[in-house]
Amino acid sequence: MNLHQFYFVREAVRRSFNLTEAAKALATSQPGVSKAIIELEDELGVDIFRRHGKRVRSLTEPGRAILLSVEKILQEIDNIKRVGKEYAEQDQGKLVLAAAQACTRYTLPSIVTEFKKKFPRVRLSIMPGTPTQVADRVNSEEADLGLITAAVTGYPELNLVPSAPWHYVAVMPSNHPLMANELFTLEELARYPLLIYDTGCTSSYAKLIQTFELQSLTPEIALRATDADTIKTYLELGLGIGIVPNITVDAQLKSGTLRALSLAHLFGSYMSYIVHKQGVYLRRYMTTLIEMLAAQHSEVEPMPNDEYSTNAL
Repeated sequence: MNLHQFYFVREAVRRSFNLTEAAKALATSQPGVSKAIIELEDELGVDIFRRHGKRVRSLTEPGRAILLSVEKILQEIDNIKRVGKEYAEQDQGKLVLAAAQACTRYTLPSIVTEFKKKFPRVRLSIMPGTPTQVADRVNSEEADLGLITAAVTGYPELNLVPSAPWHYVAVMPSNHPLMANELFTLEELARYPLLIYDTGCTSSYAKLIQTFELQSLTPEIALRATDADTIKTYLELGLGIGIVPNITVDAQLKSGTLRALSLAHLFGSYMSYIVHKQGVYLRRYMTTLIEMLAAQHSEVEPMPNDEYSTNAL
């Protein structure tokens, strides 16, 4: 029994039981992978994989239990390597951060600026994606950390740390009739076509639509976009009212023809989360970034509606 066999078993599962692809990923030969796995099975006295002829199809019941142990062993091997790097390289290395699109554009720039000042020798890579893609990348250890706009389910090995609360705001021209009443009703909002910013999280969008449905309202969705600039373009063309996360709105800019009103009284609030995998050793610069992102949770304060401006859209 050796570590090579463990790597072969894990990679075979990751490559959907395609031993040729597993061999390519590990820079070895397919016959060598097959032989090593068979030798491990002979030593253990059980089949790890179900086979149809020479093709590997799936894991057996003991194979699933063995894979769990293999994953833990290889994770600890990786942790040992990370500890060595921590002390050998000090505050230098690589950090891969997967982040939801809204976080990538609106939350991270100021955080990244401060992080690079603290750790100039760390090579930071950012991988934008949907919350599910972010969770997948952290779970597979393709990314070290993740930042998502809402909690995800189905990932028992991931830890979710609260980062920053957010809520939807309604964006409209400053002379729009709804501007006369900051706490307008859902029925009043539903009278106008809506341009919705899609955070990439199905639960956030579903909750928003469900809120209308619970009051027997069917809003007209004129646009569903993942880019705030697109929404701004069509807002200025008079297509409807924008519904966007407040994190996409810059409170420091107070000029312009568009204004925003909080929708927290209608749709409630949400939370963004930092994601990391349980059991994986986090180097000092990684824990520092987690602390910087988590600090937003206590720093964010509600802003009066008249302080919102949408020049940042």
